[in-house]
Amino acid sequence: MATNTAEQTTRRPQRLASYTADVGERTLLGQRVDGTVRVSDVPADGHGRSYLVEPEIPSMAELEALVADYQAKAARLGYVPMHGWF
Repeated sequence: MATNTAEQTTRRPQRLASYTADVGERTLLGQRVDGTVRVSDVPADGHGRSYLVEPEIPSMAELEALVADYQAKAARLGYVPMHGWF
C-alpha cells in the first residue's frame, strides 16, 4: 500500500492566537503532523512550559471553536487553562 508523503510530513507551526496570562504572553500554535492538526499552548518568548492542548483536530470549524473557547477561558481564568488549577 502506497502512502501519501504529503500527509507524512511535519509542517511548520502556525500562530493561531495569543493571550496574556499570569505568567506572561502566550501563543496558541497549530501544526500539521502526519496529516492531523495539533494545537499547543506555548510561551510567546520561547521560555517556560508548553502544553499540548489538542492532539488531533478533525476540521477547520472545530479548530476555530477550540481557539475561541480557549481564549475565552484564559481571559476568564487569568492563567493558562491547561495548567490544571480548575
